[in-house]
Amino acid sequence: MQPSSKILSLIVLVLMGTELTQVLPANPEETWQVYSSAQDSEGRCVCTVVAPQQSMCSRDARTKQLRQLLEKVQNMTQSIQVLDQRTQRDLQYVEKMEVQLRGLETKFRQVEENHKQNIAKQYKAIKAKMEELRPLIPVLEEYKADAKLVLQFKEEVQNLTSVLSELQEEMGAYDYEELHNRVSNLEERLRACMQKLACGKLTGISDPVTIKTSGSRFGSWMTDPAAPEGDTRVWYMDGYHNNRFVREYKSMADFIMMDNFTSYRLPHPWSGTGQVVYNGSIYFNKFQSHVIIKFDFKTSAISKSRQLDNAGYNNMYHYAWGGHSDIDLMVDEGGLWAVYATNQNAGNIVISKLNPGTLQIIKSWTTDHPKRSAGEAFMICGTLYVTNGYSGGTKVYYAYSTNSSTYEYIDIAFQNKYSHISMLDYNPRDRALYAWNNGHQVLYNVTLFHVISSQEL
Repeated sequence: MQPSSKILSLIVLVLMGTELTQVLPANPEETWQVYSSAQDSEGRCVCTVVAPQQSMCSRDARTKQLRQLLEKVQNMTQSIQVLDQRTQRDLQYVEKMEVQLRGLETKFRQVEENHKQNIAKQYKAIKAKMEELRPLIPVLEEYKADAKLVLQFKEEVQNLTSVLSELQEEMGAYDYEELHNRVSNLEERLRACMQKLACGKLTGISDPVTIKTSGSRFGSWMTDPAAPEGDTRVWYMDGYHNNRFVREYKSMADFIMMDNFTSYRLPHPWSGTGQVVYNGSIYFNKFQSHVIIKFDFKTSAISKSRQLDNAGYNNMYHYAWGGHSDIDLMVDEGGLWAVYATNQNAGNIVISKLNPGTLQIIKSWTTDHPKRSAGEAFMICGTLYVTNGYSGGTKVYYAYSTNSSTYEYIDIAFQNKYSHISMLDYNPRDRALYAWNNGHQVLYNVTLFHVISSQEL
């Protein structure tokens, strides 16, 4: 483990080209600091995680076992090297001894044939050969030492096997299939961790990137935040009332070129611009009612509809710009939401978490912010962010957290490039705001900040 904090960067291609913004944490060694959706000069989205020191790893029992195992392997390697050097050297002596022994055998044969005539001469020759063989004695002694080394080596291997067996009992067998499964599991956990780290408090909104200019002054466009990988379809809905036709483009490029699209005719006209596509279905407010409809694109049929009890409709509690925007449906990292107002809450904003399958309300929060005073609103990580207007100079100035049931006034700049916002929604997959700005389809990058303790991971 390295003693200092380390920075992990996740880089993804996006369509925006704003400058990279990053604020270093005050004390990065104490907690995790997460900065997501900033961008560099080449238009790449950079999610930065500043991690604390991993000192806890040194106290981990498995880490200690593995370190001991590594030391044993290193010792074994050194022993093998020493044994190999000695074996090579001793092999040379053995080969030389073999030649000399064969010479002795020949001499003995000669002695047997004519021991009387040459006994004195042969004795001297044998004595000389014995002198040559004398250095082999210490070699044999070294072989004895090497035998001890081999025995030690065997003991170390046995100890290593024992350690591995303990680790296998604790962590399982290490065949290829299991390793592959463990890596896959780790990747899934990493994705879940990164998704958790991605949530945070909104700290900045980038300059807008205009994707296209089309349609009337009012409308909505979106992608599916729950779409599978590779699904880049775009949905386009022009107008805010008395319209039933939804265009589905196969990709962002097709949307820009207005090419390769499918047109769906909804069973009922929609109201406002608060529609949202989620997990293959479009959710919208039925015109002149407080009914929410879930329309499945695969079956081209309504799969569920339900009244949003007490919700104002038909321009009773709209956003400041009007347009039958009484009920605004949204999706964030936590799922499907409805933002509206009721008489019971004096026309102030109500936030309801919805079950995307049944459309039943899971939980509601009442705020003190008048719905008619809000320019537009969007949800990020369970917090509703509200703009102070829809035309001219605009900023995000109010935030209500459903996680803590508290609100605060904030000041986040928001460039209203074309002077009339009639739709503003957050997409958690793209980490971006989709806007309809006076007949322009626009994207904004967002920067989130979150501090979590290491115990949360």
